[in-house]
Amino acid sequence: MDDAPLTPQRRPFSVKLWPPSEKTRHMLVERMTRNLTQESIFTRKYGSLSQDEAWEHAKLIEEEAFLSVRQHYEKEPDGDGGAAVQLYAKECSKLILEVLKKGPQTKDAERQISDDVEVARELFFDISKGQRAFIEAEEADEIFKPLKDLGNAFTKICFSNRSFGLGAARMVEPILVAMKSQLKEVDLSDFIAGRPEDEALEVMTIFSAALEGSALRYLNLSDNALGEKGVRAFGALLQSQSQLEELYLMNDGISEEAAHAVSELIPSTEKLKIIHFHNNMTGDEGALAIADIVKRSVSLEDFRCSSTRIGSDGGVALSEALGGCPNLRKLDLRDNMFGVEAGVALSKALSKHVNLTELYLSYLNLENKGAIVIANVLKESTPSLQVLDMAGNDITVEAAPHLSACIASKQHLTKLNLSENELKDEGAILIAKALEEGQSHLEEVDFSSNLIRRAGARTLAQAVAKKPGFKLLNINGNFISEDGIDDVKEIFKKCPEVLASLEDNDPEGGDGEESGEEEGEGENGELESKLKNLEVGK
Repeated sequence: MDDAPLTPQRRPFSVKLWPPSEKTRHMLVERMTRNLTQESIFTRKYGSLSQDEAWEHAKLIEEEAFLSVRQHYEKEPDGDGGAAVQLYAKECSKLILEVLKKGPQTKDAERQISDDVEVARELFFDISKGQRAFIEAEEADEIFKPLKDLGNAFTKICFSNRSFGLGAARMVEPILVAMKSQLKEVDLSDFIAGRPEDEALEVMTIFSAALEGSALRYLNLSDNALGEKGVRAFGALLQSQSQLEELYLMNDGISEEAAHAVSELIPSTEKLKIIHFHNNMTGDEGALAIADIVKRSVSLEDFRCSSTRIGSDGGVALSEALGGCPNLRKLDLRDNMFGVEAGVALSKALSKHVNLTELYLSYLNLENKGAIVIANVLKESTPSLQVLDMAGNDITVEAAPHLSACIASKQHLTKLNLSENELKDEGAILIAKALEEGQSHLEEVDFSSNLIRRAGARTLAQAVAKKPGFKLLNINGNFISEDGIDDVKEIFKKCPEVLASLEDNDPEGGDGEESGEEEGEGENGELESKLKNLEVGK
């Protein structure tokens, strides 16, 4: 809203890879049809489909993949959408293989799948496809024709990615008033971009009044540079919500005053399961208001408050509030300025989160003391933890035994990120030993930029190389010798794609040179020998 006003001459005003255009989606369907009919290693193994059958399956595959990734992208946007496009392609590939393995389907089965997709399409009205652009009254009248039918079955609408002017907003207003009783999900993210502030505020007020009294379970107001004025422009809508389960206010300029406005305007948060405040300028004082929201959100399962400029005082308040959310499954506090005191407070809250599966605590200035108390608590709780991210916290070798013991207890772990710390070879070897046995679900380990050298790199590689579903080891940005690189590449010679790029590795870096001697001799060989029989957690 506070961006410089856009004019029609400037559109489109950014390049966005997601969502794909209709033309791109159609081309993908054609390509998948060829994959299902033409000879390949997979069709030779499982058999190919007829042209008509392949075309129908390709359309269903694309639709299912698109709807799945669209939902994922709404919850976790990735800037230009590059990651979403990769996920979209990966999902299509997976579904193609599933279709080939099943072989030709009966007509009844095909018809049921088609009906299911058609129902999903009927329930969801989405204008976000294609490039971002302004939308004015004349164009809006044509776009929103399907909504004018009083018998329409839409329960979900997405107006994201198009910038509404006053004319378009006034045209849509009576439509929303007529159908608001049936709506369950509303996405108004990024829908006033480039408009002057006065116009943007009036557009938001129109939408808010039109939707007031609806019983939404999902509301997304992200990417609108709301600030306090914008939050209050949506006051009528927010105050009328008592069934809300998901609320997204990401990249909205949520300052201290705006955070207090949100807390004031949401009358009931008892049913809220997901709250995302990513990328705002909330600060410590704003964190106190967010903490009040969290305290009232006893059903909270997924909380994201990353990149919000929260320091120690706000971090302590937020951590204490999170202690009252026993159902929490996913917690993302990345890129704040918590420090050690808030880290200790957070560890107390984590002891109560027995259902936690994903924990993102990177770039919180935890240091060794904060990292150790958190690791010790996690070791005794969170038995189902799948993702642990503690990158960029100035963690050194001192904390490594505690991290190792914690990691060894997490047999459901799929992703571990300890990048941009100072764990060195000793820490790397300790943690590698924690990963060596069990950890059958492990998929990704990031140990980049940790001052590790040959011994640490080799031990990490050996610990993960034979795990059945392992996908990525990142040890870039370290001080691995040329011989060490050769060692690691040899370990992954049957699956080189699992090893991330090593282009930022510095073989000559560090505070000393490796001797290049064989294992068991020299600095790194001696270290590895000392740690060889160490039992993690003792």
